[in-house]
Amino acid sequence: MKKELFKIFGPLICAFLLLGIFLGLPLFNRGKISKEKMREISYSQSTNIFKGRYVKNQAFSGKYVPFFGSSELSRLDALHPSILAEKYHRNYQPFLLGNAGSQSLAHFYSMQPVNSALHGKKAVFIISPQWFVKDGTNAEAFSLYYSNLEGVNWILNSKDSRATRYAASRLLAMPTGSSDELMKMALKKKEKGKPLGKTLRWYLEYRRNALENEDHLFSMFKLNDRTQKVDRAMKKLPERYSVGKLDAVATKLGENATGNNPFDVSKKFWNKRLKGSYKELKGKQADYDYTQSPEFADFQLVLQQFKDNNMDVMFIIPPVNRKWMEYTGLSQKMLDRFDKKIIYQLHSQGFNNICDMTNVKEEPYFMQDTIHLGWRGWLAADTYISPFMASKFEAPHYKMNDMFYSKGWQNLSGSGIDDLK
Repeated sequence: MKKELFKIFGPLICAFLLLGIFLGLPLFNRGKISKEKMREISYSQSTNIFKGRYVKNQAFSGKYVPFFGSSELSRLDALHPSILAEKYHRNYQPFLLGNAGSQSLAHFYSMQPVNSALHGKKAVFIISPQWFVKDGTNAEAFSLYYSNLEGVNWILNSKDSRATRYAASRLLAMPTGSSDELMKMALKKKEKGKPLGKTLRWYLEYRRNALENEDHLFSMFKLNDRTQKVDRAMKKLPERYSVGKLDAVATKLGENATGNNPFDVSKKFWNKRLKGSYKELKGKQADYDYTQSPEFADFQLVLQQFKDNNMDVMFIIPPVNRKWMEYTGLSQKMLDRFDKKIIYQLHSQGFNNICDMTNVKEEPYFMQDTIHLGWRGWLAADTYISPFMASKFEAPHYKMNDMFYSKGWQNLSGSGIDDLK
């Protein structure tokens, strides 16, 4: 009977054992990704790439520059930063990181497997005011962008600090962050500032090898190939870079894409998202508040990582569609306070490259929908991005302040923000 069972299950057991040994071996080299494939990947916004190492490590070791953000990055019209950079053969090419639901905590952990490749690099980070809601990042959305590969790398490489303890506590609060019992044990040690111990460290190093091999094997599956869309968009642009000519193109594209609604959003967005429900949303955002949120502390983790990586970063803060604001009752005073708070957090620590668009008034075709930059908005952002990327890299001098992890800062509002100097 035992022999019969072994004949049935033996090969399966052996296969699993061999797979475990194979995955746990030191990383094998799959080779260099072709120029054409890397181009496709840089536009794809793949979640597998976002939370992996293999592809990003190669990209950031070359001319690709990380553009961190969320759903606005997917608005690939002809004036998108990636398309402008490729069309005009600039010395950099954006590598798009993020999509709907990717916020500060996800971006912090996404850097962990590739910190060495990011060291001394420039980057662009788009801050969405809508991230800064009362409960912060959504656990389900975070799970989409988090991998144990990120977590293991962070656990093995991080040193005890206020940032480390906060990052551990945030990951423990996420179901996917603590789904592995040994990972959970390691995170609890990090949260308390205790050493991992030899056995746990050995396990985590083995686990990292296995996860990196999986990443090598599977990260490039199911990519969203958008290169044909990019090629079509580039044909709409003038051969030589000219802000005036590009603004005319942006205006024309905006005119053609809008016009069937009172908010000047794209026809596609109107028909799909607003047409059937906009009447119910009148005045519904009057109580929205982006000034009190754990997102401010999560954002501090991102800033700390930029500092540790000696990165020079341009921050972009987009506006909200003015007509939509007035219709839904979204408070301008609240947005002004959010803006003051986030800029204080940046400036006071030496992050001074900021493209702040929050006070842009009713510029035609600036926004593609209610909250995302569109044709002329992307062009306006490019007038900041292009000179920033063209300038010589100078090592930044940041002065980090752990106060920004505190509950007091997360919940600072009203006159407390008004009093910031």
